[in-house]
Amino acid sequence: MSQHTYTVIGMTCEHCVASVTEEISEIDGVTAVAVELTTGAVTVTSTGPVDPDQVDKAVHEAGYRLVG
Repeated sequence: MSQHTYTVIGMTCEHCVASVTEEISEIDGVTAVAVELTTGAVTVTSTGPVDPDQVDKAVHEAGYRLVG
């Protein structure tokens, strides 16, 4: 089990949270996505390491930006 927290900017509502969660959940190996709207923290839990570039691409697909 692997877990990593990212920061996403641009989210303003629960629809934003749902979009980011949906896109990241489609990455192979991801088992859970927890999004904290007020801070932009996105914690990704997976069966093994996930390439940060894949997470960045998924966040971009949802219409937001990964920072840090």
